Amino acid sequence: MAKTLFEKIWDQHVVKTIDGGPSVLYIDKHFIHEVTSPQAFKGLEKRGLEVFRPRQIVATADHNVPTVDQHLPIKDELSRMQVQQLIANCAKHGVELYGLGHPYQGIVHVIGPELGITRPGMTIVCGDSHTSTHGAFGAIAFGIGTSEVEMVMATQCLLQSRPKLMRINVEGALNKGVVSKDIILYIIAQISASGATGYFVEFSGSAIRQLSMEARMTICNMSIEMGARGGMIAPDDTTFDYLKDRAFAPKGAEWDTALAGWKELFSDTDAVFDKEIHIDAATIEPMITYGTNPGMGISVTGHIPSETEITETEKPSYLKSLDYMGLKAGSAIKGKKVDYVFIGSCTNSRIEDLRMVAAFVKGRKKSKDIEAWIVPGSKQVEKQAIEEGLDKIFEAAGFFLRQPGCSACLAMNEDKIPAGKYCISTSNRNFEGRQGPSARTLLASPLTAAVAAITGEVADVREYL
Repeated sequence: MAKTLFEKIWDQHVVKTIDGGPSVLYIDKHFIHEVTSPQAFKGLEKRGLEVFRPRQIVATADHNVPTVDQHLPIKDELSRMQVQQLIANCAKHGVELYGLGHPYQGIVHVIGPELGITRPGMTIVCGDSHTSTHGAFGAIAFGIGTSEVEMVMATQCLLQSRPKLMRINVEGALNKGVVSKDIILYIIAQISASGATGYFVEFSGSAIRQLSMEARMTICNMSIEMGARGGMIAPDDTTFDYLKDRAFAPKGAEWDTALAGWKELFSDTDAVFDKEIHIDAATIEPMITYGTNPGMGISVTGHIPSETEITETEKPSYLKSLDYMGLKAGSAIKGKKVDYVFIGSCTNSRIEDLRMVAAFVKGRKKSKDIEAWIVPGSKQVEKQAIEEGLDKIFEAAGFFLRQPGCSACLAMNEDKIPAGKYCISTSNRNFEGRQGPSARTLLASPLTAAVAAITGEVADVREYL
């Protein structure tokens, strides 16, 4: 019987299916951080339970950490307490922790792949929405709530209902200046922020296969932003080449065995999806959001929709978002002055993202009106950027390479966008207050963010390439 990639992995991990109910799904790898794990550890202790398989958990500190002077005590009391609690919990329960000062510390969805912990065919969970990032390797990866974090800690299993399946095919060659962030912002704009609710999405097509692993991670990272349970891409030679020789990737004969299994992970030709969407890559332009959910996206050369283009159902949230953003219906977005540029987050903080920005800003100067933050996703990315001299390029252009962390993606740390200020961000969410109380966020690719940092406004990067 023909199977999709999702079905192949799911079926291999089902421990038991409850009649008329969910399945008990075995979890291969559990990532944790300082925000959603303390309550789970406390819950275990209240019930007199131990962590069932601590070796299958990997912890890091990322959400609450500062991105300057990480050698000093964390100033914010709540952030400091959460990080200290993570240290204590991991030590008590024998969980591997890559905390501040460790060479492997970084954003949880950056360190998993770069260390070779994330692999094809796995089931992966984390108490974080953007766990879908790991699906780029051909894994079933999704975010879970705190009670579910506790469930996995106690049993290494999770109760899950089988989702519907969607395939999004992106065919053809991308235009100049268009990168993976533009692909996913375009898809979300087309189907809306709830268009994939109830589905697990497989991204396919020639445009997807031509992407690097880091670009694929950007796409799967934001699959959650269209309501999907998660996103995934079938592994191929690009995947295998990326993983080979990573710190925790299989070695020797184990690699050969693993590789043979990974090569069987693809959707069969006659596999059936509940829904399929086809997109011509040539129609995608550099994208940017204008509202307060990732589905409110347009081309940088486009116009904010007028009221007549919005359905009655959507109109209340549309009008509320424009009021919050201080933007006018029907107006052009290009030329809009901005105040901050944030290049980072689990969506776009990898070495390829930093290289992309450095290549563009080299020989140019940042606008005096812009405050720009470049935040690597991990200590390894930071180290590589410095070894390649990217920090010097940024410095010459008026930028500053900070230290790893989630940073201004979600304002749980010291990196907050001031009230009323506009920030072009390479992160994944533009919700009200996401980057700080009353901050105004426009999501875009690293290239579109870079050109905004140079010009001080929303600009079309294609005019500068």
